[in-house]
Amino acid sequence: MTSLPLLQPEIMEAEPSIPSDSLRSQISKFSTMLTKAYKRKSIHYWILLALSILAMLVAFPASSILSRVYYDNGGQSKWIISWVAVAGWPLTALILFPVYFISKTFPTSLNLKLSLSYIVLGFLSAADNLMYAYAYAYLPASTASLVASSSLVFSALFGYFLVKNKVNASIVNSVFIITIALTIIALDSSSDRYANISDSEYIMGFVWDVLGSALHGLIFALSELVFVKLLERRSFIVVLEQQVMVSLFAFLFTTVGMIMSGDFQGMAHEATTFKGGRSAYYLVIIWGAITFQLGVLGGTAVIFLGSTVLAGVLNAVRTPITSIAAVILLKDPMSGFKILSLVITFWGFGSYIYGSSKIWP
Repeated sequence: MTSLPLLQPEIMEAEPSIPSDSLRSQISKFSTMLTKAYKRKSIHYWILLALSILAMLVAFPASSILSRVYYDNGGQSKWIISWVAVAGWPLTALILFPVYFISKTFPTSLNLKLSLSYIVLGFLSAADNLMYAYAYAYLPASTASLVASSSLVFSALFGYFLVKNKVNASIVNSVFIITIALTIIALDSSSDRYANISDSEYIMGFVWDVLGSALHGLIFALSELVFVKLLERRSFIVVLEQQVMVSLFAFLFTTVGMIMSGDFQGMAHEATTFKGGRSAYYLVIIWGAITFQLGVLGGTAVIFLGSTVLAGVLNAVRTPITSIAAVILLKDPMSGFKILSLVITFWGFGSYIYGSSKIWP
């Protein structure tokens, strides 16, 4: 992020037209760059990219809102919400199989190391989803989404220590900025706690959210290691394959947890006590699974069609979208401190994106 330079009054008086000319020149260069970029790609490319961006900006916030709707209307199970996050994995598989046919590509062969890596990532993803389920059970959706943005901090840290990703001053700055934002939310915990949530439950929701974000950052770094060490390449098909396999194993682990906890058998009873009835209950569950997978597919496509930096920009944008949607749709409390935290978080994302753009052009 760049700051505006200090202007001397004498210079402004002597050459008032220079800033205007410079601004027009920059706008002209930017417009020319956009026009060239547009002409380099076909219209089908831009339509697919626009749909992928829309999927990220709509589906992920919708999934978060639906998680909170589940708890607000009588849902109690953390296992069910974590199961919903991976229950839509067949959607990704349904897209992967036609891609094989169209590109005339065979599936990546599985060896012992690759299979074990998918199993481990699947287990970690199941645990990560369970942690986030606890967070949304005890925190307002707007607060939970803000705290979850700390995953960017952990992604940067684990990426640096495990994958040896490059780090510059802007990325380090973003880590401190987002940490400050989290501190502000923690100090303002009394303003947005639901009446039926105790102080200890709110604290545990905050802790589970941070731990889930840390685990999410670790999963991201380990996924990078799989691409670098085991697959030695990255393509749209390979990314989809990893997503399908990891989600499949996460689904299996979560399903076992649901059965052992009795929550799977208790879904029918929970549906009868849900506000709005059984149909509303199953609509929340089904659309929660669909929206989460659409968000995952959108993110995968954005990284492939655009760049990791663009995906980072969209992640930054969807955080305030989720918070604002929660305030409007769920009547989440929005204090001055939470607004300040939102602005600071957005600033931290901007600093990270700026730093990443310098490393990965």
